[in-house]
Amino acid sequence: MKIRRILATAVAAAVTTPVVFLSAAPAFADTKPSPSSTQKPATTQDDPDEDMPSLEELRAAVALAQKEYDEAVLDLAKAEDDLKALDKADNPLKAAVTDAQKAADEAAAKKTAADEAVAKAEKAVTELPADATDEQKKAAADAVTAAKTAADEAAAVKTAADEKLKKATADLAAAKAAADRVVKLAEKVKKTAAEKLDAAKEELAFFEEIGEECEVDSAVKIALSGPKSVTAGEPAVFSLRVTNTSDQTLDSVHAFANALRLPAPGEEIDEETDFAKHVIPIEWSSDDVLEWTEFTEKFDSIEVGKLAKGASYDVKLRLTVDAEAAAGKGVIFGYSEYENNDGSCGVGEDYKDLNFDILAKGDKPKPTETATPTPAPTVTTGGNTQTTQQGGSSNTPVNGTLAATGANDTLPLGLAAAGAVALGAGALVVARRRKAGAQA
Repeated sequence: MKIRRILATAVAAAVTTPVVFLSAAPAFADTKPSPSSTQKPATTQDDPDEDMPSLEELRAAVALAQKEYDEAVLDLAKAEDDLKALDKADNPLKAAVTDAQKAADEAAAKKTAADEAVAKAEKAVTELPADATDEQKKAAADAVTAAKTAADEAAAVKTAADEKLKKATADLAAAKAAADRVVKLAEKVKKTAAEKLDAAKEELAFFEEIGEECEVDSAVKIALSGPKSVTAGEPAVFSLRVTNTSDQTLDSVHAFANALRLPAPGEEIDEETDFAKHVIPIEWSSDDVLEWTEFTEKFDSIEVGKLAKGASYDVKLRLTVDAEAAAGKGVIFGYSEYENNDGSCGVGEDYKDLNFDILAKGDKPKPTETATPTPAPTVTTGGNTQTTQQGGSSNTPVNGTLAATGANDTLPLGLAAAGAVALGAGALVVARRRKAGAQA
């Protein structure tokens, strides 16, 4: 469920926001973007929001998972009690073993006594005097015979008692083994139920955190500039400016920046693609944060902080393409969101991206190259007359399908998945909030 939710969110990001990925296709030309609130998935595609559970469904899932977990806990406790019960004296199987052991011990003692009687009778025969009468000899012989008969009977009783003890012991051991298997199964069921409960709670918390609390607005404007080409292994510096265009001070502004090495022509892109290999590491610095600061999963944003009406905040972005990377295309993009002390918040509708060429190590860029915002292509997915805007502003539409433009026809879903992997939690938040704002 979680994987489907993340992928669906990423698809929502690709469909409902001006995400940059498709804008790098060389065959795409300029196009004028349509307002994000009017953008809809192509009719041949599933609406990702249909795969999104509602708040009521998520709460019901948590309740069901909690119920299953509670039942699993009780089942495990009962299984453990049943196992322990087999060692109690009043347990029938345990009592049978105890009784059989007692009988076996008594039978063994009687056989020992009978064997001693045989030995004694046989000794008496050997100790008869030389002048013993025939009657005395017969009596001694009869005593040996009787002792042996008793010994044989005692041996038979002991054998039967030993067999009964063996069976009772085996029955108890089998019951313990079965009870132990039940315990282990109950432990697995409990573990699975706990994981399911945790996942359900996480999904609910995710929804409650980013559900529809913030709308898309134009309070924050983003400007992005930098070189048109980057050489593998060498740092390149871009500039990001965040401007408060609202009529009030924004109490807490965060900016986000990410960069990707775009797939090579002909490279197959699908949901199994490892987009971690496409991520280009970024560091940032500013006038009040002088040291280069890495983006991490925990700290995935630039903390602009309070931003007065009309004020701007400038950030330097330093990215370094892997030194062994082949020549190709790359993209860097930025966006923002804010939250005020009164609880109001918003996600900036201004979403900027820049494409750049990646030069192989040793190649040098042309002098005075400066990147400009990526043109926003209009892409018609096969069989659909609706268009989906991708990227910044431009004015020349592109007709035809992705295949007709020369781009990989698996690009949309694969690069949407890249958003889920590469953009981190911040992008997922923005994606969902943008979706909520567009539908508001």
